[in-house]
Amino acid sequence: MDFEQSEEQVMIGDSVDLFGARHYPSALRLKRLQDGPEVVADRWVEMAGLGWPALGQGDANAEDDGYVMTLMQGFGRHLMLEPYVTRCILVPALLDAATGSAADIRAGVADGRVQAALALGEPQAGFNLARVDTVAEAVGEEYRLSGVKSHVEDGADAEWFVVPARIAGLSDDAAGISLFLVHRDASGLAIDRFRSIDGHRHARLKLDGVQVGKDALVAPPEEGLPRLEAAVDRAIVAHLAEALGSMDAVSAVALDYIKTRQQFGKPIGSFQVLQHRMVDIDTACEEARSMVYHATAKLRADPATRRQAVSAAKARVGQCGLFVARQSIQLHGGVGVSAELIVSHHLKRQMMLDLAYGNAAYHRARFAEAFDLAA
Repeated sequence: MDFEQSEEQVMIGDSVDLFGARHYPSALRLKRLQDGPEVVADRWVEMAGLGWPALGQGDANAEDDGYVMTLMQGFGRHLMLEPYVTRCILVPALLDAATGSAADIRAGVADGRVQAALALGEPQAGFNLARVDTVAEAVGEEYRLSGVKSHVEDGADAEWFVVPARIAGLSDDAAGISLFLVHRDASGLAIDRFRSIDGHRHARLKLDGVQVGKDALVAPPEEGLPRLEAAVDRAIVAHLAEALGSMDAVSAVALDYIKTRQQFGKPIGSFQVLQHRMVDIDTACEEARSMVYHATAKLRADPATRRQAVSAAKARVGQCGLFVARQSIQLHGGVGVSAELIVSHHLKRQMMLDLAYGNAAYHRARFAEAFDLAA
């Protein structure tokens, strides 16, 4: 596998590092966690000017996947809080074949004018994408949506929500799931906004008879779940690249610390046991890198091959990310868990990334299932 970056990837990496150094230095981490929506919106305008939202559309070819991977590694290195994955990867993938107003929303996401999110999680669903209890009832020329979306990733500031809802079948049937566009001001929609431990701002939705027009239907029941699965796999790989960037950053912080921290009259990095610990950390980073590159390369493969690669990477990178962050904290000692040190924030983000769209146990099971199907 060729790990060499193209000239375009180097430029993207440089631009995201400049952005991160300006807006997300470690010294301002606690301040960034308190930023309101208006501050985040200003940074988003700057991102749009750099063309980053359009990269996630994935319209052209596989090179775009590599660009997104490079961009998301930068997000991870600097622990950036902007809702890139849900807004610029998930939503465009779900609206890929949309027409009319939905196509306008997709175009608005690409140029940074529109904020949108996927309202995916449900109270009884766990990580099962086919478990959809939210129902859509046809009423004349409209649909009436009712249900609860318990976790909308980075959805606190979204103007539009893509809502999976069941038109037919039982709650965990693969068939019968459609996708609808719902505006945040829709009558009957209640939004509860909250912040997770890593500083990202999410939402819970309660839909109580929300009525939408026929044009709000963006995926018929036979297409809803396949679109969801493909879009979520793309989001997973983007998050894995983010986790890899975080691993690289926190391991560099740990290495610098043991080179400068003095004990017994010498840097603690001179102790062989800590050198071995750093080797373990570096090995985990390189293992994760290989898995991320492989999953990225398989995003446009057939569904079974894609699922295998994505689940294998999700299971292993999640474990590697937590290992690297925890070991980096241990190398710092007790001070490593304090909010004033950036290493603790990398651990919090790794914990959330590990859970996003399925933890290691879930994806090991999905990998085994996909392997059996492919065989």
